[in-house]
This record gives sequence, C-alpha cells and structure tokens, in this order.
Amino acid sequence: MPICNSETFSFPAINRRKVEINFDGGNISSDGGILLLREIDRKIGLTDKISRLFPDSRDQGRITHSLKSMLQQRIYGLACGYEDCNDHDALRHDVALQTATDRSTSLASSPTLNRFENVSDRGFAVSSTKAMVDIFIESYKTPPKELILDFDGTDDLVHGGQEGKFYHGYYGNHCFLPLYVFCEKQLLVSYLRPSNIDGAKHSWAILSLLVKRFRQKWPSVTIIFRADGGFCRHKMLDWCDSNNVKYIVGMPRNKVLERKLAAPMRLAEEICNVSSEKARLFYSFSYKAKSWKRVRKIIGKAEHTSKGANPRFIVTNLEGGSRSLYDDMYCARGEMENRIKEQQLDLFADRTSCKKWWPNQMRLILSSLAYILIERMRSIALKGTKMANATAGSIRLKLLKIGAVITRNTRRITLRMASHCPHKKIFLLVAKKLAIE
Repeated sequence: MPICNSETFSFPAINRRKVEINFDGGNISSDGGILLLREIDRKIGLTDKISRLFPDSRDQGRITHSLKSMLQQRIYGLACGYEDCNDHDALRHDVALQTATDRSTSLASSPTLNRFENVSDRGFAVSSTKAMVDIFIESYKTPPKELILDFDGTDDLVHGGQEGKFYHGYYGNHCFLPLYVFCEKQLLVSYLRPSNIDGAKHSWAILSLLVKRFRQKWPSVTIIFRADGGFCRHKMLDWCDSNNVKYIVGMPRNKVLERKLAAPMRLAEEICNVSSEKARLFYSFSYKAKSWKRVRKIIGKAEHTSKGANPRFIVTNLEGGSRSLYDDMYCARGEMENRIKEQQLDLFADRTSCKKWWPNQMRLILSSLAYILIERMRSIALKGTKMANATAGSIRLKLLKIGAVITRNTRRITLRMASHCPHKKIFLLVAKKLAIE
C-alpha cells in the first residue's frame, strides 16, 4: 500500500527495494539548459535593449529587482514553459534561473512581476516594436536583396472582463484580434487589437512604417507584401503601387471573377471526372474592381476534387508564371501560420488575462521576445543540425528542460546535467557555437 505524507511518497517495492520520492534534493533544476537563453540574449542584446525602454519611476536607491532582471525572469520563464507570474513564487528560488539572470539571490515574486507588467503603456509598445525591428535588421551581415513581409491576424480568446474584448462572429467567441508580421521565421510585429474592427485595421500604417525603416537602411531592397484575402484593401494596394512595393494577396471571390474562371473550371472538372484525381489549372487575367484606380493582374486557380469545385484567386504585381506565383510564392505564406502557432501554443501569446489593455499588450510582447530568443538560437546555433527547423516546443523539450544538480559557492557555479541526456551532443554544439560567434 503506497504511503504518502508531506515529505515522502512511497511506491510499491521493486525486488524488495523501497521506492520513495521526495523534494529534498536541494539545488536541482529541471531547466539546466536555460543558460543557452542567457548566451543568445547576451549575443543579440535583446533584454538589454528592451529594459532601457521601460518607464521606471521607482526610487533607485531602494530597488531590489532591476527592470532587466525582471524582464529576463519573465522571458526566460516563458521560453521554459512557465506561462504565469504565479509560477515565479517558486521559480524565484531556482538557482538555474537566478544564474541566467546574473543573480545569486531570490528573484522577483509574482506580485512584483504583476506590478512590472502594469507599468506598460502605449509608448513602451511602440518603442519595443521598433527595437524588435532593429534586432531583425542587425541579424543581416550584408544587405538583403528581397524581404517578404507576411501579415496575418488570429484570434486570442478571452474569458474574463478584459478591456477591449468583443464577440467576433467568425471565430464565434469573445476575443482579441492580434496582428502579426513575420519575415520568413523572424518576428517583426505583434500588435494586440480589439476584435470589433476590420481584420486589416492598422496593417497599412504598419506596412508603411516597416517599408520606410527598411529602405532607410537598405535603399535598394525589394519589399513584397504577402497576405490572405482579409488584407485585400484597395487603398493598401494603391499605396504599394505608388511606393514601389510588390504584393501578392488573396482575392475574395465574386461573380465577375468566377465567370472569368468558368472555362478553366469546367476543364478541371472534366479532367477530375476522367482521372478520379484532383485537377488544378491556373489562369491569369486582368481585372479592375469598382473601387480600384487601375487594372490589376489576377491569378485564378481552377481546382476540382472529389468534393467539388474549389476556385481561388490572388492579386499581384509580381512577374512570373501563374502556377509558380501561386504555389511557390503565395502558398508559402502558410508557413507563417506555423510561427503563430508557436507563439500561441508554445510561448503563451494568448495568456492575455490582465484586466487592463496595455498589460495584455505587454504580455504579447513578452511572448514575442521569448520567440525572438528561440528563433535566433535556431538560426545561429542550430543551423545545419537536425534541429534547424525545430519548433519552440521541441527546442524547449530537448535543450532547455534538462535536469541539473547545481552547486554554488564563492568561486564557482556548476550545473551537473543528466549523464544520459539523449541530446547531450547537440547541446554542447549549441553552447560552443554561441561561445564562438
């Protein structure tokens, strides 16, 4: 019969040997790999840059926890899988986390971290986004020839009385509607929005600011705006045409477009009926909507499957073959959706449970900063390895969540990791790369 008390839990014996567990091990951490986050952070200067942007009205002579250490505490915690401030009531005593934040004493408690989040305001949201864009720019050693900016919104369900929550008919729930901008796997913008707005709201202004910033740094770079049909707005397309910005954007269906694609759709249906397999044909044509100032190039996909017709349309000012533009260029935007899943599922970007608006924007930014650390580790230290395309969750599981016994004295801090860690070789490779580069 198992025996359980506050100190020890006994399991059934194995070969007459008692099996017991307790929490008397002392300084043992389940996050031995957290020092990798510290190294990548030091390399790109992330928390150093961001911590300087915070308003700090505290009496500097009475401060125990610096803004930078609290920022590191929250970001490293998110990267290691701890989504709530409440987790830090115990984590603040974790020696691995203390070491990663250059501390040797207890870190901030959950009430202190909550106060830290609540100092956020609009000014911090703007300045931190600018810093994220600057970090993206610094990641290029030579000027890029082309930048593809992926825009997409998503739902962030809320279940309390948060400021700015509204019911959204498409998602069928009360939610926020954050806007994300990625360039390949790098995150540029994470902007919290209420859900009672058009899905493309503010995207034009953000695109304009990004284009100006990139051309200030790289005057000859080609910039491509890529998004689904929710961002097909004539003013945005007009602006792109006037400012030499390329675009490839989903086009909502209408009767005129469907009539133009009718002949290819009939042919696709005939091919599907004969072969019993999906048939896809592509057709390019010119089109001018009533709200447009000019004629634009439309690419129609005439697809027919066993489930019926599936026509799709995109509008673009790019040169190239219809199939290549659709399959290779436009459909590649689906990779961005995987990055948003990383943000929400692996790094808790949807943990926007604060009562006030700006602290929730702050939480979204904290998640984004954790993503930037993970992504930079992936691109700098994991490039060329079997984990080069690993998700944030996989990187956490295999490289951060490693058990370690920690000894700390006046001369040395030693983390003794599990001898039989299955990912020991790749961990040491990452550590060496971060130390060299």
